[in-house]
Amino acid sequence: MNPLLLASKSPRREALLSALGWKFRIVDPGVAEVHLPGEPPGKTCRRLALEKAKSVSERYPESFVIAADTIVVHEGKILGKPSDDAEAAAMLRVLSGSTHEVMTGIALCLGGTCLEDVEVTQVSFRSLSEEEIAAYVSTGEGKDKAGAYAIQGLGALLVSGISGCYFNVVGLPLHRLSLMLERFKVPLIRQWEGLR
Repeated sequence: MNPLLLASKSPRREALLSALGWKFRIVDPGVAEVHLPGEPPGKTCRRLALEKAKSVSERYPESFVIAADTIVVHEGKILGKPSDDAEAAAMLRVLSGSTHEVMTGIALCLGGTCLEDVEVTQVSFRSLSEEEIAAYVSTGEGKDKAGAYAIQGLGALLVSGISGCYFNVVGLPLHRLSLMLERFKVPLIRQWEGLR
């Protein structure tokens, strides 16, 4: 099996792959997450994932390289990582009592071949009071998260329902990744065996 590299500094993505029992190494892709004016959200996260994967794959052509970029989209507007508590509170106000999309661009490269895709999950929020928003922001959990919340932590209590892949909301659509590995001739059984 070719070595596996994760082109991401996200502890959530690291935890998801570790839970599968896969052996991998983390490599910082060194790619700035720049959103281009007028670029559709789905195209943005797909482009960034591919840029990250290619950046690492060029240095390690014999390895499988996984990269992803997750964004939160509400009524067509991208909600990135909040710069401070005030921006986090503003994002949560927007998401309160409504449904938004979580989009993850995912790319898998080996040598000069790259596969790319986008996973979309609908996430609905309960209605939140100002006091509840302030209390959640004060936990600090949403500081480095798109949309200012973490579904796998205290933020789980903000979510009234989802439609689609839960792991996508955490930051890495595992089913989509599994299908990509199959296209590289790594069958599901080998994936269950830790990619041996």
